Amino acid sequence: MTITRLRRKATPRAVLLAVAAVMTAAPGPAVAAEPVPTVRLQSLEAAVAALPETDDVSMSAKVEAVEQAFESAGQGEASYYGRELEGNRTASGERFSAAGFTAAHRTLPLGTRLRVTNLANGRSVIVRVNDRGPFVHSRLIDVSLAAAREINMVRSGKAQVKLEIVRSVA
Repeated sequence: MTITRLRRKATPRAVLLAVAAVMTAAPGPAVAAEPVPTVRLQSLEAAVAALPETDDVSMSAKVEAVEQAFESAGQGEASYYGRELEGNRTASGERFSAAGFTAAHRTLPLGTRLRVTNLANGRSVIVRVNDRGPFVHSRLIDVSLAAAREINMVRSGKAQVKLEIVRSVA
């Protein structure tokens, strides 16, 4: 289950459950038993705040958990790579799929999950680092075509982005 697959009409409780599932999931592909709704990531904090307080977990603890889930990893220019590399092996050994939510970064460990936020429009997507690059000096990250579509950077081909490492909250 991924946060990027949540539907826009998801209830706040569904969003919180999806966030919790992503943060506690073991590395590797996750399989959802039923289709999961889509929501824009910048509204997660608002969705958590909209949940009613319960006796066992206070609202401030829930908001703090979401805030602690991300660690800054830099800011810079992103580009995307698309169908021309479809099927090629990545640095992790898997085959590249333009439809997957993956990315190439020069130094972060393979398997790292990142939240990539387009600074021009505030849209975010969570990707997994599975390749090395980009090999253009001014670029910080290359994302897959699917991830580029999510953050509306396909038309321009590149965008200024903020990277945050997604941390597990135990």
